[in-house]
Amino acid sequence: MSKWLDQPAPVRPGEELDTQKLAAYLRSRLPMLTGELEIQQFPKGFSNLTYLLRFGDHEWVLRRPPFGANIKSAHDMSREYRILSHLIHVYPKVPKPLLYCDDPDIIGAPFYVMERVRGVILRPSLPADQAPSPELMARIADSFIATFAELHAVDYHAAGLHDLGRPQGYVRRQIEGWTERYHRAKTDDIPDMERTAQWLAENLRDESGASLIHNDFKYDNLVLHPEDWSRVVAVLDWEMATIGDPLMDLGTSLAYWLDPDDPPELQRLQLSPTVLPGNPTRAELVQRYAEKSGRDVRDVVFYYAYGLFKLAVIIQQIYYRYKQGFTKDARFAHLIHGVRGCAAMAAAAIHKQRIDRLF
Repeated sequence: MSKWLDQPAPVRPGEELDTQKLAAYLRSRLPMLTGELEIQQFPKGFSNLTYLLRFGDHEWVLRRPPFGANIKSAHDMSREYRILSHLIHVYPKVPKPLLYCDDPDIIGAPFYVMERVRGVILRPSLPADQAPSPELMARIADSFIATFAELHAVDYHAAGLHDLGRPQGYVRRQIEGWTERYHRAKTDDIPDMERTAQWLAENLRDESGASLIHNDFKYDNLVLHPEDWSRVVAVLDWEMATIGDPLMDLGTSLAYWLDPDDPPELQRLQLSPTVLPGNPTRAELVQRYAEKSGRDVRDVVFYYAYGLFKLAVIIQQIYYRYKQGFTKDARFAHLIHGVRGCAAMAAAAIHKQRIDRLF
């Protein structure tokens, strides 16, 4: 079992936490804690930093913004904590939040602590002997799609999250916002990025509806039951969740969903283990999502192109932080090739008006 669990590792150089200050703070708020604090880091992921905290028999997870990031916008820990605190009352597939700290003197940035949910997380690069069988993978994929549709049906009013976002004008704001973020983080001239941004702006769609959307829904943000991998027990990483158009959320997930015949530039990003036998293709995923959610997906090319453009901008922002010296994580050194790959896929999807068999 342990080989499939998400395992922590030593903290990366430059991303250490002040153990003494953090231990004193946690003891003052969680009196059940005894013993010495041990800190490790979950090495996967490219955005907010995630640490495992051990106090004797207690294990918690701490989330904080990346070093050098703008903590007032995309890495707002108070917002993520608030989402979990409200959502857990109407949607059981989230970790239980414990506390939030806005004092940067403790570890250098705001953070929150939540329970550790144990289970299986399908990471993008699974060793062959750990990969699910095609039959099990097909059931996991069905659960992925069902959970996605289920999430979009959550009663966000009952959760007290009706003011989390502004669904009216959401599509336009996303296209304009991600285009602006790209130009702020731009390091290289990539014509396909400019062409995609222009096409999206000229072909805006009206909102298809409003729902709670995750904005990063992919396999490695799901915790699967350790005894039955086809059951999703928790959805992780709610930092970008909002109230908005669910088809824009679908577009984001499609960008992570690689088909086996996608170009090597994207395969090397190892975005998600969707190329394993048993997974549906992107086109099949869209059809199944439409069946489970009842939503009209006829304009899926627009949403897929948006998802690819958004993913390219996220990768570009990470690469920009690396170039500026805010992180020394060696994984980031070649991310510019991922930006180019996403842009080329978006341009091909727009040109061919389809989301599969693009090259």
